[in-house]
Amino acid sequence: MNALSSAAVRNGGGLIDDPLFAQIAADLYDTGYSVIPKALPDTLTTLLSLSQQQLNKRDYSEAGIGRLADHQTVSTIRNDEVCWIDGNTGGGKAWLNWTEGLRHYLNCHLFMGLFSFESHFAHYAPGHFYKRHYDAFKGRSNRVLSVITYLNQDWQQEDGGELVLYQNDEDTKGISVLPETRTLVVFLSEKFPHEVLPAARHRFSVAGWYRVNDTLNGRVDPPR
Repeated sequence: MNALSSAAVRNGGGLIDDPLFAQIAADLYDTGYSVIPKALPDTLTTLLSLSQQQLNKRDYSEAGIGRLADHQTVSTIRNDEVCWIDGNTGGGKAWLNWTEGLRHYLNCHLFMGLFSFESHFAHYAPGHFYKRHYDAFKGRSNRVLSVITYLNQDWQQEDGGELVLYQNDEDTKGISVLPETRTLVVFLSEKFPHEVLPAARHRFSVAGWYRVNDTLNGRVDPPR
């Protein structure tokens, strides 16, 4: 990250305005990831859930891998479906406002240079999955920080569908996160491989990624 001390991050240099943001920043400094159960504000969770419930089948598209010309759908790797968030619904607008606040906080305290944010609703039907992968390729300035939250009420251990976050390529055990409503997961995109295990019931989440400004020689990146 940078030369900030962990204590300075936790104290926020006198600029703390959100204890949740402060915890996320401290966790990222200490370990590169943050897993916080029951973290997302109730009102925001309710708005996101209402927006998700208003979606129908035609609003979703089959999820793929890769970006732009490299994008392709490979059902043996992932078979979830997604609906990109544009801020035109109450839940989407509230989520983008909240993540914008987090962006400013992390840039202020960790100097991460986060520039833009993209996000979608994700739906995993029973038995669907996303095999082990990275959200960004090492050495490329694309996705820098991943953010995930869940919209699943009364989720039980036997329902499955865990996110498994691995420390590195050699890690075979990982950290298992049950997709319970309001749980928040934030991690460095190119550092932690992860996967979504099959669930026994419909599983809903919101996933997003912060990117840096990698515009060079007139090529705009992130694309407008």
